[in-house]
Amino acid sequence: MSTSQLVAQHLPFLRRYARALGGSQSAGDAYVTAMLETLIADPSTLDRGVDTRVALYRLLTRLWDSVSINAVSEPAASTFHGENRLGHITPVVRQAFLLVSLEGFSEEDAAAVLEIDVPTLRHLVADAGRELAAEIATDVLIIEDEPFIALDLEGLVEGLGHRVTGIARTHSEAVSLARRKTPGLILADIQLADGSSGLDAVNELISGVEVPVIFITAYPERFLTGVRPEPAFLIAKPFQPSTVAAVISQALFFERKARPREQRATA
Repeated sequence: MSTSQLVAQHLPFLRRYARALGGSQSAGDAYVTAMLETLIADPSTLDRGVDTRVALYRLLTRLWDSVSINAVSEPAASTFHGENRLGHITPVVRQAFLLVSLEGFSEEDAAAVLEIDVPTLRHLVADAGRELAAEIATDVLIIEDEPFIALDLEGLVEGLGHRVTGIARTHSEAVSLARRKTPGLILADIQLADGSSGLDAVNELISGVEVPVIFITAYPERFLTGVRPEPAFLIAKPFQPSTVAAVISQALFFERKARPREQRATA
């Protein structure tokens, strides 16, 4: 496959990444154009020893980093939904967040793009969560029946700068807590202590409210079948704290409800 063919299949996503980095379509496209011109002039600039997608994003990121003005926060205003929230985020932290949350890279591949190790990548993603929380701190309801996991989630959420309004172990507790104070984000286990469903609790809570939801379960394969509606944000147990931090930031950044493509997150 030729270099042009390799690039073509990734081009729309490279433009999206560059646009989010630059803060506008014109700025993003300028960097993608510069990347293409670099490849045309010297195809060897594309690292052949790694996955093509990683290599392309690495080259684009190198070009971005080579311009000194990009070391400063505050990208230009943009019409891309959510990008205005990236303005105050440190550039390298912004890169890490976008690679994991917007572009869907694994931690290993995102680290390879940025040419850093995975622990450093995790620190950057956690920093993104804290910096975003400074802009969009919210109240979080945790629905989790395992005490140690609930405490871990509480510490993680508060460490990112958000506020935990309560921890519910059952459907009825979740509804009661939500009625006292409407949360801005919900972290929910799917199977609760009394045998009730976290999905049912969430559906009741968000029936008339726009609230992003992240489901956490030890049995993700039961819900990621492709046969029925699936939660938009789903984390498998046991989880990495950095994964939870990244998904929290992603859910709040894009202001999406963690419902499926259809109306309800049914089980």
